[in-house]
Amino acid sequence: MISYFYNYYELLNKLIMKITVVGAGNVGATSADVLAYREIANEVVVVDIKEGLAEGKGLDIWQKAPVDLYDTRTVGVTNDYTKTAGSEVVIITSGLPRKPGMSRDDLIETNAGIVKSVTENVIKHSPEAIIIVVSNPLDVMTYQAHLVSKMPRTKVMGMAGILDTARYRAFLAEALNVSPKDIQDMIMGGHGDNMVPLPRYTTVAGIPVTDMIDKDTLDAIVERTKKGGGELVKLMGTSAWYAPGSAAAQMAEAIVRDQRRVFPVCVKLEGEFGIDNCYLGTPVILGKNGIEEIIELKLNDDEMALLKTSEGHVREVMAVLDRLNG
Repeated sequence: MISYFYNYYELLNKLIMKITVVGAGNVGATSADVLAYREIANEVVVVDIKEGLAEGKGLDIWQKAPVDLYDTRTVGVTNDYTKTAGSEVVIITSGLPRKPGMSRDDLIETNAGIVKSVTENVIKHSPEAIIIVVSNPLDVMTYQAHLVSKMPRTKVMGMAGILDTARYRAFLAEALNVSPKDIQDMIMGGHGDNMVPLPRYTTVAGIPVTDMIDKDTLDAIVERTKKGGGELVKLMGTSAWYAPGSAAAQMAEAIVRDQRRVFPVCVKLEGEFGIDNCYLGTPVILGKNGIEEIIELKLNDDEMALLKTSEGHVREVMAVLDRLNG
């Protein structure tokens, strides 16, 4: 009888899905909220270094459960990673924004130290977890998490492409006056001004977008997408959080529910597109094992040239981290 109950509770424990969000700021809290109200996990643990912040955000989200009718428990903790043990997925949003007078290298050094500490704690308590990095600069922070974790590239990835494609789709939907649900697209490369939107792979309900919009308008939307993050900073004085937080939650959902969704994510390339040892956004299939497959699109010469330019910019930032790591 004792053995029966032990096996029952052991099985029950395996069935309880836990996702951890590190960082209780705007992006992290949004991710936790989406994970909760969409019931993507049984438990969502929010971790932050600021005393009481994660506890307050977790409690607030849990108190919303009777209103929005969900059962996911949200728990906040201050720098206590023991509560994260056994997480299936960990979303890392921690890091500081770039402040006036702060150089790029200063920002990389500061946030690389934060991501290093977070990753070490995550792996200590959840060695099988799949890691989604949201911290900026995104591509190099994904690199740092991968180096520190020593995990396969399929289990450490960055969230940028889903956010970038969402902005692109939103702008197109507005210009065409259609539902964003009907727009499919793909964006590759680094996260920022050197991303590589691919209009050739953009459709509206299966119709090539180039059949529905003129070139000048489309080019303007592409440029607006590249500067999408900066546009929001100018408007609000701070970085975006609703779209990035929701995008990270969508990636986690694809993994824990084994949906095999096709998304652009930041991953270490090992020969794909003729690029080796560089972290770039590329389309992948996301499932229960993390990145199940990297999809190597057949890019034309112009698209490949843009991707190579993006690679060059990302390698410059990776070199900064290499110098810092010694």
